[in-house]
Amino acid sequence: MSVWEKSSTVRVVPSARPRKLAKVPFVELADGRLQGVVSSGSDIGRVYVSSVEAGTYAFACSTNNNRPCGGAHGWFCNHIRALVGEAVLQYGAERVARYLKVEVAAEEPDAHSLTDAMTATHPAQGDRSAAAQVFSRFLRHLAYLELTPVTAPLPEMQWFPTTRAVA
Repeated sequence: MSVWEKSSTVRVVPSARPRKLAKVPFVELADGRLQGVVSSGSDIGRVYVSSVEAGTYAFACSTNNNRPCGGAHGWFCNHIRALVGEAVLQYGAERVARYLKVEVAAEEPDAHSLTDAMTATHPAQGDRSAAAQVFSRFLRHLAYLELTPVTAPLPEMQWFPTTRAVA
């Protein structure tokens, strides 16, 4: 058994390229969507929860207290464009395209070509109901960053099955 398997921490897959977390502190490919938290460009105390659904590219963007984004009216707002850009940095363009089921004509896709391919389909605005779950997951990730690194198990992680065989 390797050292990381004996600790309470999980091995983290490194980003495809380094990211700056100030604009998009949280991005994930989960629940059939690209989703994350994007900082407001005008108000330091406001963040937006943005998402793009795989396959349909239905998009949603609202503040953390569920007020709709003023820029997401019939097209991707700047928050969603920033989210796609950071997802490409985090996961790589090919993985993001594969997850979102985007057909890109470019040989080497990038965030711009992914966004262009998705918006060419004229996606509809999606359901904002997942915003609370995404924001809650973001807050939980922030809480883990405040913990001091230890090898002892975390109580809230005890429900994970163990890989050891029971004698």
